[in-house]
Amino acid sequence: MTEEAQELKPAAAWAPVKVGLAGAQLKRMAVQGGFAVDESTGQEMIRSLQGVIDSLEERWSALTKLQKSPPMSSTATARWVSEHMHGTATDAQGLLTQLQAARAEFPTYVEAIELAKRNYRERDSENQRELKRIDTEI
Repeated sequence: MTEEAQELKPAAAWAPVKVGLAGAQLKRMAVQGGFAVDESTGQEMIRSLQGVIDSLEERWSALTKLQKSPPMSSTATARWVSEHMHGTATDAQGLLTQLQAARAEFPTYVEAIELAKRNYRERDSENQRELKRIDTEI
């Protein structure tokens, strides 16, 4: 059978895999007091996340070109490669799919870090009060 005669299809999409911690989970941990971070570390974390957010925003129009199959010749192989390239960008684990998910999660990460900074300040103040109380009892 010739290449053109064969119907080639991209491999089936993989099931989505959750990696890392969702922004909502991190925020919930911070709200419940299970996540605390000092001011300096928190600011560095936020600055890093903001850099990624800014980079994605700057490149978003170029990245969205991945939503379309790249134009190639009309051979079965070229069609398969084009569909495969499109699939690896847009399927459940695709680059564009994952970047869209990250883009949506990052603001929640920032909120969680802000809450975690507040948790740290509150714990630090609480510890200082407790140490002063102990000092006056001695």
